[in-house]
Amino acid sequence: MRKLFKILLRLAVFIGMSVLVFMLYNALTVDSRQIVTDPVEKVEIADTAITRLSAGIRLPTVSAGAIDSTAFRNLDTLLQVSFPLVDSLLEREQVNDFGYIYKWPGTNPRLEPILLLGHTDVVAADANDKDWAVPPFSGAIRDGCIWGRGALDDKLSVFGILEATEMLLAEGYDPERTVYFAFGQDEEVGGKKGAIPMSRFFAERGITFEYILDEGSVILKNALDGLDKPLAMIGISEKGYTTLTLTAVLENGGHSSMPPPETAVGVLAAAVTALQDNPFPSKIDGATRLFFEYIAPECAFPQKILFSNLTLTEGLITRQLSKDNTSAAILRTTTAPTMLRGGIQENVLPRRASAKVNFRILPGETVESVREYVRQIIDDKRILVEVSDPEFSNDPPPLSPTESFGFQVIQKTIGQTFPQAVTTPSLVIATTDARHYSAVSPNIYRFMPLQISRTDLKTIHGINEKIAAEGYKDMIRFYRQLIVNSCK
Repeated sequence: MRKLFKILLRLAVFIGMSVLVFMLYNALTVDSRQIVTDPVEKVEIADTAITRLSAGIRLPTVSAGAIDSTAFRNLDTLLQVSFPLVDSLLEREQVNDFGYIYKWPGTNPRLEPILLLGHTDVVAADANDKDWAVPPFSGAIRDGCIWGRGALDDKLSVFGILEATEMLLAEGYDPERTVYFAFGQDEEVGGKKGAIPMSRFFAERGITFEYILDEGSVILKNALDGLDKPLAMIGISEKGYTTLTLTAVLENGGHSSMPPPETAVGVLAAAVTALQDNPFPSKIDGATRLFFEYIAPECAFPQKILFSNLTLTEGLITRQLSKDNTSAAILRTTTAPTMLRGGIQENVLPRRASAKVNFRILPGETVESVREYVRQIIDDKRILVEVSDPEFSNDPPPLSPTESFGFQVIQKTIGQTFPQAVTTPSLVIATTDARHYSAVSPNIYRFMPLQISRTDLKTIHGINEKIAAEGYKDMIRFYRQLIVNSCK
């Protein structure tokens, strides 16, 4: 027996050493997927670009609820006055009052056009919230930053694209490839009046695109342990979206002084608890697998070993990433109970109680598969599970390829304008207008050319939203270079 134990021990050591050698070999031989390119000289951006964005932020173009149509009309006027060459030389189509499609005709009609997206609407902000350092619609220029709603989401994209275009027009630049811009007015509430009819506009005219670029992932500083350089993430897909309504329905209500063993509120609470106790499985595939494959060659040890051997280390990585809410979101469909309703009076037992649970759906899953998973976990026929708003629900869009001209030209432009950054594909965990354009291009990317920190990320839809003035100028430089690179 002792002899057999020694043999097994030696075999285990041999297998362990072989696996370690195999992992080291993979880490040492993994090839970089970065594009080698020389940085371009920074073009001068006048400070008037800062004041124009500031003026745009001062207009409260909130799309939820009863909109302030005057704010949207004033923004329209501001765009026309601020960018006179764009206004006079590009073709413009107005969609549902406040959405805009611009066309910059190219000199070579054989080249498929490109489409740059943005949106002019913003989420609401409480002007009386004392935690704001400045009023949320002040557009204040302070401490080297531009402050207010839209500074990060997403007026900066609209103004940045138009600033870059105005510069090129002033230089007499004629693109070979036709360039379109589409700026929606209701991205924050689903794009029903903006992106959806705009996409239909292109589809009905048979216009398809070489690639489409929308807002999305950013250039994140200190993104990962083992990676010293900023990480530029190009979203090649985004999560799907649905909200399910869970309704507990019992035969009887009654007086609270004589409660039964189970009440509608209690049954509902148990269902919500079951969902939170049984999250969707984590996995590394699709855009997330590509993310690790791209960054593996750029990392230091031991992260390089981990990311170069995903087949062996996936479980370890998922366990580690699951400890952080942000990183966990790229691994699974997320479950977020957001609203509860039940009862009409504190001493009355309701027969019905309901909850709304929001899900951001991982590519590979669907609205219907999420609904079925929820039913299985709850496993209670007294709970109805219904899609709250079918029109506002969508399956995740397909992954866009990394071998396309679009991905390659975006990656090249990042290398030229942000030469210290490492570029990787990524999954966008929020939703964007881009999801509505799948019918007019298979090559849809989501990237904001903006270098920010994790702290800055928290201000999107939060308090003290702001952008560094120099960061905004770099954004304009990126869009300028991207148009040139795409349209030679």
